[in-house]
Amino acid sequence: MTVFILRPTFAVIALVSTALLPTQDAFSQDSQMSMPPAVNRQISQSGNMHGVMKHHMMGTADMPAMGGVPTLPGQDAFGAIQEIVRMLEADPKTDWSKVDLEALRQHLIDMNEVTLNANATATIVQGGLQIAITGNGRTLDAINRMVPAHASEIQQTHLNGWSASTSPLPNGVNLTLTSDKPKEVAHIRGLGFIGVMVSGHHHQPHHLAMAKGQF
Repeated sequence: MTVFILRPTFAVIALVSTALLPTQDAFSQDSQMSMPPAVNRQISQSGNMHGVMKHHMMGTADMPAMGGVPTLPGQDAFGAIQEIVRMLEADPKTDWSKVDLEALRQHLIDMNEVTLNANATATIVQGGLQIAITGNGRTLDAINRMVPAHASEIQQTHLNGWSASTSPLPNGVNLTLTSDKPKEVAHIRGLGFIGVMVSGHHHQPHHLAMAKGQF
């Protein structure tokens, strides 16, 4: 009696593996078919979920804040007048027959000319500073209106204990500020022209009074 011994070969193994593949695919398909449709959709989409969420988050970050409104008026003089108008409208005692917003506008133009266009040359003097403020045309007019008036306000209110005076120049005004206190002498010199011009607390009340026609 002859006995045949079968040895597995590569061809046989490959044949068996190929035969089993359809069964495995069928099992996978059957498993998916047995799952609810919503679960299948989640599985199929899970690969793209991270990218979708990242895109959504980036889009949200790029979106501007909604519901807010700008607060800046766009121009300083415009904003100053707007503030005064709101105050006048909020005051039931406002006498609109006397309101003079044009006078305030002209004063703000003067302020702009003196602040941005005037030339200021400072010289150290005993106890303080002397400043030659000069200009031409509309700037010169603004200098002549504003600088002596501001010096008078400083002198009358004894602001910081300073002494202030002015004298005319052919194209402007000489402003002299002094103090007998060393600390204030340094203060005056440190402030210089524009620092001295903005000093004091009378500017805003002055603007309101001007708008009310009280000048």
